[in-house]
Amino acid sequence: MRKAFISPTKYVQGEDELLNLGYFVTTFGKKALLIAHADDVNRVKDKLNKTAETFDISFVESNFHGEASRVEVARLQKVAKENDCDCVIGLGGGKAIDTAKCVAEGHNLIIVPTIVATDAPTSHSAVLYTEDGQFDDYAYFVQSPSVVLIDTVVIANAPTRFLVSGMGDALSTYFEARATHNSYSNVNAGLPCGAREGVCPPAKGTNTALALAKLCYETILEDGLKAKEASDNNVVTPALENIIEANILLSGLGFESAGLAAIHAIHDGLTVLHDAHGATHGEKVAFSTICQLVLENAPKAELYEVLDFALSIGLPVCLADLGVKEISDAELTEVAEKSCIPEESIHSMPFPITVDQVKAAIIVADKIGKEYKNHK
Repeated sequence: MRKAFISPTKYVQGEDELLNLGYFVTTFGKKALLIAHADDVNRVKDKLNKTAETFDISFVESNFHGEASRVEVARLQKVAKENDCDCVIGLGGGKAIDTAKCVAEGHNLIIVPTIVATDAPTSHSAVLYTEDGQFDDYAYFVQSPSVVLIDTVVIANAPTRFLVSGMGDALSTYFEARATHNSYSNVNAGLPCGAREGVCPPAKGTNTALALAKLCYETILEDGLKAKEASDNNVVTPALENIIEANILLSGLGFESAGLAAIHAIHDGLTVLHDAHGATHGEKVAFSTICQLVLENAPKAELYEVLDFALSIGLPVCLADLGVKEISDAELTEVAEKSCIPEESIHSMPFPITVDQVKAAIIVADKIGKEYKNHK
């Protein structure tokens, strides 16, 4: 059996860690292409200036247009070449990070999240969109980022909704890893650039990845509420530090090296609902976690544990929490059909999946979540 595990070369987080960004740039050279939205640059401008001065390096600002598109990637690759940049920095949220991954093509890449809303920063994959923001394609690279650097002071001062959303994404990690493990399904860690053309055979997850996924779940249960309170008060505490690590590192390594299953597939299905467009990725994932637990008939104690946690930090537990007040049978069918397309991760569940099963799971999860919330 072929197994695979993939991770960044270095992960570092700490208070005012941005002041050390210049050091990591010097491991590649003297000049870095900075891919970041102007608002994110302005939030940390003083620290960027200080680290550039301390380590005698320079940032080439890219005037990032805000969309991770093929056109923008090509433009920025040209900027990097024209300025002889030694490395690429993706600073900000998901679009800037994914664009940086594509520009760097897996080499000399530093990722600096300014929010911890998803577990994407550590991965060797990115999502591409069209110029008008529609989904285009997934991209896979030969390796994960060289460095993932997180300034916990910056995270503590970001809106708490992002932190909570990241916990919604992290909530899924163990349950999807467990399902993938039980079904002996393939994981993304076995997909380097070119894998779709058969360059590299697929791989199963490692016991290490499954253990990290389990630790991710245990950590958010233990420290999630305390971390939310720290974020509400814009302060760094040990609980916040632990949740930042869970949201980014544990969940990132877990999803990529231990596998995805029904949860992220149902999330993808929910994106067809216009009324749910205001919900974040992690918020939709949180409700989808309840759907998978229903789908696999998880023990009642486990289901209630997830519901209690979600409600304690303000994550959605029913469709109404996502903005979907009503859903027709046609809409529900569309969600389930999208969740079940051949390419989706739902087929990593340890039993065959049908559209009707998914529809039933969503209906029951919505009813359970609504009733549980009303009785609290």
